[in-house]
Amino acid sequence: MDVHTFLAGIWYLLLGFILILYVITDGFDLGIGLFVLFERDETWRSGMMAGISGVWDANETWLVLFGGALFGAFPAVYAITLHALYIPVGAMLFGLIMRGIAFEFRVHAHDKRFWTQAFGGGSLIVALAQGFML
Repeated sequence: MDVHTFLAGIWYLLLGFILILYVITDGFDLGIGLFVLFERDETWRSGMMAGISGVWDANETWLVLFGGALFGAFPAVYAITLHALYIPVGAMLFGLIMRGIAFEFRVHAHDKRFWTQAFGGGSLIVALAQGFML
């Protein structure tokens, strides 16, 4: 077997593993973000948000690692994919930023409804963008 083929296979498996880790870890956070949209009790919403407070922002690190590894291992695939998916990737990044801002501001807000809706809306945007990219 050619060394280049072997290394390409290793990188392919590593990228798949990184992507699976992101889907599992951030899928939990996106699910909570969608559930807070439908929960009427503020105590339950605050409990759900507190449940992800320690890990919600670390999960996007898998996306950064995936993008860097894809660029390093397969630059042509990175270029073609990002060019073809420019709008959904931009929407996903917007949703992720919106979630981050809403999560942090919600903690300090007197009226938490707006920031809860923004967090849930960002989660919905991210989920829809990822579904479109898939």
